[in-house]
Amino acid sequence: MQLIAETEQGPVQGRERAEVAIFAGIPYASPPVGSLRFAPPTPPDKRTDILVAQQFGPASPQLPGDGLTDSHKVNWDEDCLTLNICTPSADQAKRPVMVWIHGGAYRHGTGSIPWYDGTRFAKESDIVTVTINYRLGALGFARIPGAPTSGINGILDQISALEWVRHNIQNFGGDPNNITIAGESAGAFSVATIMAMNESAGLFQKAIAQSGAGHHVLSQQEAESAGEMFMTALSSTSLEDAQHKNVHAVLDAQKYVEENAHKVMNKGQLPFYPSITNGYLEDHPITLFSKGNSSSIPVLTGTNTDETTLWGTNQIPESKLEKWLKNYITDPEPFISAVKEDRGDISAGEIALAISTDHTFRIPAIRMAEARASHGGETWMYEFDWKSKAFNGSLGACHALEIPFTFGTLGVNGTDVFLGTSELPHELEDLMHKSWAAFIATGNPTTQRLPKWPTYTPTSRTVMRFADDTNLTHDPWPSARKSWEGIR
Repeated sequence: MQLIAETEQGPVQGRERAEVAIFAGIPYASPPVGSLRFAPPTPPDKRTDILVAQQFGPASPQLPGDGLTDSHKVNWDEDCLTLNICTPSADQAKRPVMVWIHGGAYRHGTGSIPWYDGTRFAKESDIVTVTINYRLGALGFARIPGAPTSGINGILDQISALEWVRHNIQNFGGDPNNITIAGESAGAFSVATIMAMNESAGLFQKAIAQSGAGHHVLSQQEAESAGEMFMTALSSTSLEDAQHKNVHAVLDAQKYVEENAHKVMNKGQLPFYPSITNGYLEDHPITLFSKGNSSSIPVLTGTNTDETTLWGTNQIPESKLEKWLKNYITDPEPFISAVKEDRGDISAGEIALAISTDHTFRIPAIRMAEARASHGGETWMYEFDWKSKAFNGSLGACHALEIPFTFGTLGVNGTDVFLGTSELPHELEDLMHKSWAAFIATGNPTTQRLPKWPTYTPTSRTVMRFADDTNLTHDPWPSARKSWEGIR
């Protein structure tokens, strides 16, 4: 097994683990510190000595989380623009490549967690997996006067990583002309945003967007308002001043804006998301998809049936339902009626769950598929509906639960609290993992074990429903879907 590879910056040495080669903590851009804070990524320095790439690099600076997916302690540093490669061997075999973009609401996360381990892709499907870190929160997305790309630098980091992969992956056993970008949640929002940008043309051939699509960017005005609040909270009056503030002060200012963003933007909208930026992202991705952007790129996308249980939406009582739903819609009644038409006489919490899942995840995925279909774009749609046994079943098929199924990492650290059972559903895991591997390799997720899987179109609305009994469905939850027409 080859464990030393050449890159444009110099040689790197990886390590063998579980019969695959791991290269970790490779810089794909210069450290974004000092005068490079709030600036677009720049190429890393060249060197002549061997870089020992055997330990994962630190994540982007981030505030501590308190949820199931972000409560673990994270090693972070501003010098965070690194990537990791899991490959069968650092040879010249030209294998399919997946570049995975982690989620975490653009404020948490790292590419090195065990859920994203590409070992099984490498050993069973001869696929090279790349995971990346990118700037999060205010460091990646705060709109700073005098820093024209500051509202989208986190996305530019991701594109910089793709450029590095394009130029170097052939020396790690990967094919630079067979690259799939993939991500979940904010990682999927990132995938859609990258697809909408001319900056990324030619850097990838396929895309996977799990629980995220093309609605989730800020307008220039929203980003500027949040940026002004951030600079005030940071007690900075200039870009240069903000670049020299202690990183903990930056995080404190970020936290203040997150807690007060409702004063300058819609309630519930996080303030540090990618924003429309002249010369880079000219409009919302969904609008650009409707004009044909990336229609030649095959896409695998979908959502989980019970996405928002992760945030307790299924616990909303009847007495608070209508008021709570007005965070999403002006007149909740037609949406409540539509959900009941699809699902019967369900509880207030189940209604809140269905409507919030539709608003944030399912309807944007459908709109992306519809927009792409109008330009001949191929989109395969799935719904993940395996119900977790954790917390007395209250999680259901929640947000992020599908990730270890697609990577084939059921049973690794952190999945047990989500699954809630020692009887791991390996049969479904195998089915999904092989389908994702097929798409990464060929651009089509169909396998011998799956029913024939046509693309999603406005006429067929074909969806593969992954559950204990996986089957092909047509237009699931149709009344709820129709209730959003012209609204979302």
